[in-house]
Amino acid sequence: MRIRAYWHLAGILAALISLPAQAFDHAYRDYGGLLDAHVQLHDRQTRGTVDYAALKKDQAKLAAVLDTWSAVEPAAFEGWSRDQQMAFLINAYNGFTLSLILTAYPDLTSIRDLGSLLRSPWKRSFFSLLGAQRSLDWLEHDTLRAHYPDPRIHFAVNCASIGCPALQPRPFAADGLDAQLDAATRQFLQDRRRNHFDAQTGTLYVTPLLRWYREDFKVNGQADRSAWLAQHAEWLADTAADRKRIRQQDFELEFTDYNWNLNDAE
Repeated sequence: MRIRAYWHLAGILAALISLPAQAFDHAYRDYGGLLDAHVQLHDRQTRGTVDYAALKKDQAKLAAVLDTWSAVEPAAFEGWSRDQQMAFLINAYNGFTLSLILTAYPDLTSIRDLGSLLRSPWKRSFFSLLGAQRSLDWLEHDTLRAHYPDPRIHFAVNCASIGCPALQPRPFAADGLDAQLDAATRQFLQDRRRNHFDAQTGTLYVTPLLRWYREDFKVNGQADRSAWLAQHAEWLADTAADRKRIRQQDFELEFTDYNWNLNDAE
């Protein structure tokens, strides 16, 4: 009886020790509920806004979600699949960006108001993740871009600005991540205010994201923005003739302005 009791107790302890890793919700249901309630897509789903006033009332719920993410141990993270890791990091970037905005909302017009002459808001180490204090730059540049190279990341992370690709009203998740990244890219490239082809001048106007991160847009392993855009002609123009010219790279490349105003539903 004592031996049986010992092994029963050992099994309980083992289950408790492994519980945090098992309990992590890779579907991000609580976070998804917040996004569903407070994020909206407009203009054929190409533009997104956040109801920050309503989200501020749910600030405690968001903080609770972020706390569960901060509690993830590096060893547990390393045991996840690549898609699980990517989804976690993208959601973390977007979720902690929302929390940063709420620290000052409604007394700001742009995320850049939260920086200073000496330090941008993206360099502020204001949250804990994977065992250390982190910044948004660490998430995007030191981690996502460095270890998970994929140009579609630029259309998935959201900097709380009108010029940024829309914050999606649902979390990214490993199950279906590739399709989600494709959808976010398509939605943004179809936004004709930020990406459009002028047939008269032969000019393709695109987001400055492709200027700032030109080395990320690769074809056959080589950085080539024009070739990457040619592969996405279907989403960049509305007529067959214009799409053909883009596929043939028969265009001059120019960049649209970036609107840093807050992506506020108000």
